[in-house]
Amino acid sequence: MGDHILALNVGSSTVKFALFAATDEPQRRFYGLVDELGGGSRMRAFTDAGVQIDDHNWADVVQSGQAALAQSILAWVAERAGVRGLAAVAHRVAHGGLDYVAPVVATEGVIADLEALCPLAPLHQPYNLAMLKAFAALGPETPQVACFDTAFFHNLPAPARRVPLPNAWANLGVRRYGFHGLSYDFLLGRLRELDPKAARGKVVFAHLGSGASLCGLNDGAPIDTSMGFSPLDGLVMSTRCGALDPGVVLYMLRQGLTPDQVEDVLYRQSGLLALSGVSGDMRTLLAAHSREAEAAVDQFVFRLVREIGALAATLGGLDALVFSAGIGEHAGEIRRRTCERLAWLGVGLDFEANDRDHGKISLSEASTAVWIIAANEEQTLAYAAAQLLR
Repeated sequence: MGDHILALNVGSSTVKFALFAATDEPQRRFYGLVDELGGGSRMRAFTDAGVQIDDHNWADVVQSGQAALAQSILAWVAERAGVRGLAAVAHRVAHGGLDYVAPVVATEGVIADLEALCPLAPLHQPYNLAMLKAFAALGPETPQVACFDTAFFHNLPAPARRVPLPNAWANLGVRRYGFHGLSYDFLLGRLRELDPKAARGKVVFAHLGSGASLCGLNDGAPIDTSMGFSPLDGLVMSTRCGALDPGVVLYMLRQGLTPDQVEDVLYRQSGLLALSGVSGDMRTLLAAHSREAEAAVDQFVFRLVREIGALAATLGGLDALVFSAGIGEHAGEIRRRTCERLAWLGVGLDFEANDRDHGKISLSEASTAVWIIAANEEQTLAYAAAQLLR
């Protein structure tokens, strides 16, 4: 049995990894990020204290495929950490479907089941599983643990879970699943540490990154979420459209597009990229100061405020709002614009605190607490693997 757990979080635009001591309460030693998977990729790594220890161009590694990327990550981990072996590799998997509602060891049969779910999350599931299989090939004796973004929402209340289609579709697994559950699991635990009273109340978590969603909770239980059957739903995202009248899809098909072409438009050509005509990266748009970029940012905030308001209505109020992930943690302008439009919900922003990009950023007299909490899905992955393999 090895002495460390490697947590691997393969997203739509990044690969995050972290190495933890394999204890009942895993302690992080190092973490890293491989970004810009579409080109110009860099690998940056840090100690647990946040001290940067590596910054390399990994474009050639990424272009060589999943196996090369897996091998490079393992080589880096072995060189830096001097581990005697891995107790497990814990993988984020976007979709667990109806059956996988808790972490499992990823056997060949499990992987086959999960591959059948690729059409439900085509931007994530194939890459999650490709990386899982690459690590399994490099270390067949090391357990590969699959943890599911959808599991957090397994017990959503029926009105939030059910899709209003004939029962035959529900029997085929068509329901609102919700995503980013691993992130929300971590954020809930962290909020309980930072602000126990708020965590027991009515909370909206905003995971705002390249993919973006919201989750509404009451006393720690998820009540509703902005993403539904697929990671396309809800907010405007980097290249994904968010909530869309299904009539638009019918129109596209009648215009002669194939289902694969429609999928490509909705997942890869829409969102901020389509609205701005420049980029799907919020950092680029905020720095551009062009009319098109500003229009994209305006719609992002518009939809974000609308969805937060809808969740507050479902919850019957709002005690806390938590921003997380790349945009949520680092785009103070987006937080400012959002909070200013939510004053009617008791949100009052401390502008100086907002500029610091961390911690509590609401005014002391505001009735709704506003927090920035850094995302750490890798911690959730490591903990799940440790508990599963005890």
